[in-house]
Amino acid sequence: MDVLFLSLQTDFSKLRLFVCLVGLSTASFWFFYSWAELCVLCERSQDFLLPTETFRRIQGNFSQLPDVDCHQNPPFLVLLVASSFWQVDARMAIRHTWGRERMVAGKRLVTFFLLGSAGDAGQQADIAAESLRHRDIIQKNFTDTYYNLTLKTMMGIEWIHRFCSQSSFVMKTDTDVFVNVFYLTELLLRKKRTTGFFTGFLKLHEYPIRRRGSKWYVSREEYPGKTYPPFCSGTGYVLSSDVASRIYNISESVSFIKLEDVFIGLCLAKLKIGLEELHSEQTFFPERIRFSVPRFKKIVMCHEIKPSEQLSYWNRLEAENNGGVL
Repeated sequence: MDVLFLSLQTDFSKLRLFVCLVGLSTASFWFFYSWAELCVLCERSQDFLLPTETFRRIQGNFSQLPDVDCHQNPPFLVLLVASSFWQVDARMAIRHTWGRERMVAGKRLVTFFLLGSAGDAGQQADIAAESLRHRDIIQKNFTDTYYNLTLKTMMGIEWIHRFCSQSSFVMKTDTDVFVNVFYLTELLLRKKRTTGFFTGFLKLHEYPIRRRGSKWYVSREEYPGKTYPPFCSGTGYVLSSDVASRIYNISESVSFIKLEDVFIGLCLAKLKIGLEELHSEQTFFPERIRFSVPRFKKIVMCHEIKPSEQLSYWNRLEAENNGGVL
């Protein structure tokens, strides 16, 4: 009987230990999952979650810089195109079309590509070679992921502030966007002002997406507000260079959010800079639109354009106008 009792007591102790271990494992999993989801204002990369309360600039020097002297020959418009290592064809298509350095109505236009760190040493060597060949890449050392677009955009803003504040305007856009730089320049010249200006496809009453799994999901802890401040679609927006410098200077006092266009909107709200329409008719299209020469003559930008389409659309516009898009 005593032996049976001791055996039962041992089995009970093992069971109790097993239950405790299961409980601890469950609690640990819940804590990690909750922290990952509830982390206040997290900056995500491929490998970790780094909690931050406000935006932090990327420290260190630029890995790649473009060959341009804004002091000697300041451009009227600088186009900053967010890109990634593997988008070589898209960059080349832009270099051969709307991104080629040119004069429009006596105004100089230049285009540069914004890149984060490459995945390995071989890829970084390819970027360095591409930068040496084309002199149009801006790069710093941060993980190049979708959730680091805020870092990438602010890197471009920093470059403008430090090296090219003499320019009149800046456009931030993406590699899958078509830009009619001729019509954009015409509309900017019509404004007859080069300060305190921000325009694009206006988003005035946008709600945070709380649906998990969405590409644009934002938790209430990351952004507690019910609506975002006014901002412009990140597919393409234009600002005067003085506004770029003001955004750079105030950025580290603004709460970080992984949606770069919303982050810029937060900066503008803190600066009390309002958004303006560039034209009485819509000219910024954050979606794909059907191509026709008459229509594309009167747009500033549209989205979801393949590299082959960049070349095709641009060539047809030039052919229609004997070498000019206007």
